Amino acid sequence: MMKIFVLYFLRQTWHFARITFISAVILGMVLPSSAQRRGTGKAKPVFSGYLFTYFTGNDKSKEQICFALSDDGYHFKALNGNQPVINSADISETGGVRDPHILRGADGKTFYMVATDMVSAKGWNSNRGLVLMKSDDLVHWTSTAINLQTQYAGQDSLLRVWAPQTIYDEQAKKYMIYFSTKYGSQPDKIVYVYANKDFTGLEGAPGQLFFNPEQAACIDGDIQQKDGKFYLFFKTEDRRPGIKVAVSDRLTGGYKMQSNDYVQQTDKPVEGAGTFRLNDGSGYILMYDMYTSGRYQFTKTTDFKNFVAIDENISLDFHPRHGTVMPVTAEEMKRLSSAW
Repeated sequence: MMKIFVLYFLRQTWHFARITFISAVILGMVLPSSAQRRGTGKAKPVFSGYLFTYFTGNDKSKEQICFALSDDGYHFKALNGNQPVINSADISETGGVRDPHILRGADGKTFYMVATDMVSAKGWNSNRGLVLMKSDDLVHWTSTAINLQTQYAGQDSLLRVWAPQTIYDEQAKKYMIYFSTKYGSQPDKIVYVYANKDFTGLEGAPGQLFFNPEQAACIDGDIQQKDGKFYLFFKTEDRRPGIKVAVSDRLTGGYKMQSNDYVQQTDKPVEGAGTFRLNDGSGYILMYDMYTSGRYQFTKTTDFKNFVAIDENISLDFHPRHGTVMPVTAEEMKRLSSAW
């Protein structure tokens, strides 16, 4: 009798273990790992809204970083009463920052922000650097001010360093910072350089990313990747102030003009192109600063060739200057709202 009982017990234990193993395999196929659930793996975050980072005007008190949130990418509301969320005097050499660009890191949970280190009251040829910032919660930021004139030799004729942005280079596995520089009587060019591992400095010297084939100034670069190509939006600074697009198969060079057409949907001067993908997959937004008109314009596109103004769909309870938008999760929106 005892023998029969033992055999029965072993048989039942085997069936239980077998079922448990099969269930674990199935669940492993269906559910993300704990690391992915915590956002430490390669699983992409689920986005519920958008964070708009911007500055508000040509005055030292307004050359500060501000934040706004949106649920749908069309209707934005300022945080902190449209007042700065970071004190420019704490992070910059000049006491002011402009043109903030924000990026979610390749790990999905680290954030990078760069801005022009500049007070416009000192003159449009007065700044020599930019500011690098890093955060793991979008609320607390570490920063480093980089002065190109003091960091590199042979920079005596450097007049200005404008509108930096950051993008992750999948090939180099590094963060690439690109911005425009002007030397002496030469037109502005867009250059690039890699950030160091800690995002506290630059590796090597800046190299040329794009030079306008018309031998004219180009500033305010904004790169968007789509279908294996890199689209570089830039402003034609010293002619009709507008936005054109150059395209390349690789991130760090080879950009050719998509066409000679301007892509803004207004005849007013514009600058500060910012593009972002809509979370619902319906297309992309190209927005820009109509800086002589005191307003922003949003356009929508699916192919980066045809753009339609969607002014009637947009509402902002603030007046931004040259800024950028990044998708955020529900948890991140809650954290930002709680902080400001």
